[in-house]
Amino acid sequence: MVKVTMIARVTDGLPLAEGLDDGRDVQDVDYYKQQIKALFKNLSKGQNDPSRMSVESGPYVFHYIIEGHVCYLTMCDRAYPKKLAFQYLEDLKTEFERVNWNQIETAARPYAFIKFGMSHLSIWLGYTSKLFLGVEINSTDYCRVL
Repeated sequence: MVKVTMIARVTDGLPLAEGLDDGRDVQDVDYYKQQIKALFKNLSKGQNDPSRMSVESGPYVFHYIIEGHVCYLTMCDRAYPKKLAFQYLEDLKTEFERVNWNQIETAARPYAFIKFGMSHLSIWLGYTSKLFLGVEINSTDYCRVL
C-alpha cells in the first residue's frame, strides 16, 4: 500500500507537494518524512543520482523518479509491487506537470502546490484499488469511472 507521497524540486530540495496517502497508520511517520526530506536535500547536492531508484527503510521502500528537476517519491509497504509504485509515480508526474509545469522553477515556499492534492487523490485511489483488484488499469480510465 502507498503510505506517503512527496514531490520536491531537486535543485534546492524544496518540498512542492505532499500526497493524501494512507500514512496515518504508519508508526513513526514523522521519522520517515524526515528521511524523505533528507533524501531530497542529498539529491539537491547534484551527485549524479540515478533518475529512478528504490531504497529500503525498515518495513517500507522509498521509490522515486527524477525528471525535469523534480523528484516524485512514494513510500510503500515492502509487499507493494515495485512495478505499480513506478507506474503510480509516472502517472503522478504526468498530472503534476500538466497542472503546474510553468510554476515549478518559481515556487518560493514549501508546499506551494498543496492544491494538487485533489488530482493526486484520484491517482492514488486508482493504485490502491489495483492492488485489491489484482488488475492493472490506467489511472485515467479509473478517473473516468469516478
